[in-house]
Amino acid sequence: MYIPHKRSWLPWVFGVGLLLVLILLFSLLRDILMPFIVAAVLAYILNPLVVMLQKRRVKRTRASLWVMVFTLLVLVGLLLVIVPMLVKQIQSVIGKLPLLIDFLQYKVLPWYNGKFGEYARLNEQTITEWLQSNATGITSGVQNALKKTMPMLLQQGTSIAGWLSDVMLLPLLLYYFLLDWSRWGNGLQRFVPRRYVPTYTRITRKLNDVLSEFLRGQLMVMIIMGLVYGLGLMLTGLESGFAIGMVAGLLVFIPYLGAFTGLLLATLAAVLQFGSWHGVIWVWVVFGIGQTLESFFITPQIVGDKIGLSPFWVIFALMAFGSLMGFAGMLVALPLAAICLVLLEEGSEVYLNSRFYLRKK
Repeated sequence: MYIPHKRSWLPWVFGVGLLLVLILLFSLLRDILMPFIVAAVLAYILNPLVVMLQKRRVKRTRASLWVMVFTLLVLVGLLLVIVPMLVKQIQSVIGKLPLLIDFLQYKVLPWYNGKFGEYARLNEQTITEWLQSNATGITSGVQNALKKTMPMLLQQGTSIAGWLSDVMLLPLLLYYFLLDWSRWGNGLQRFVPRRYVPTYTRITRKLNDVLSEFLRGQLMVMIIMGLVYGLGLMLTGLESGFAIGMVAGLLVFIPYLGAFTGLLLATLAAVLQFGSWHGVIWVWVVFGIGQTLESFFITPQIVGDKIGLSPFWVIFALMAFGSLMGFAGMLVALPLAAICLVLLEEGSEVYLNSRFYLRKK
């Protein structure tokens, strides 16, 4: 017969052991887990839509299929909007390469020669002379580069094939995650000791609220930053500035990718359009102000406020998780910090109500 007060440490040992086993499995299977993790995150976000359809008497199998198809259509639609924008900008840059050469020849080189007392030229004769004098070095350099890059290209080809297979697998995984999401939640609750069910329910509800607020806040940040970059570039007079700014804003959920992509495209477009440093500097000012606002004001105030973190802790979480886990750590820093906050609040409540804390002697 099981006596509750005997060996009360056994559940804790079991829980810690199970957690260690899960961490070990995660580290061993990390190469194949990415599509499952992405599908699980999408299922978590989209499950309320499935529940809403179920309330309208749509079977879960059909509701899951509808939501999965709708999500794919939205993602494809975004790609059809963003990719043509990027292609158009790249084509514009390629088409204006002669203007870029003129800018280098008549703006950059005179400034360089006057600043450093050199006499550099950029024309057909100087390019031909440079190629002839460096032909041997260029040939050997190309050969060495090919020797080094061929194994890398083969490895990248394998990686691309694996990535494509993950993309093809993602819709199927998303459908099954949506189909079984509620069943898995109830299945986990079955294994929770009965006396801890209210605590488990309260904690999962708080985590649910925090993560959903994080997603809403991140969406608001993306829209705001798209408008900041887009309107700022429009004020500089840059053609297609609003489109470039919106692309940068949509990519802002990946740390620094949105700002870097937008800055690169906008700088090239500014060089080709304005033909002077003044336009380029104004573009840099727009992205400098935008990145400062996003890092220190907009994300801390909007996302941090929604998940209950002060701006100080938002900045600290981004720096800490970025230092510990690199780029991936910055991507998941705020939701992980919000989860830690909920667990700390629950832990502090347990401690403040414990006999150890309340006992005076």
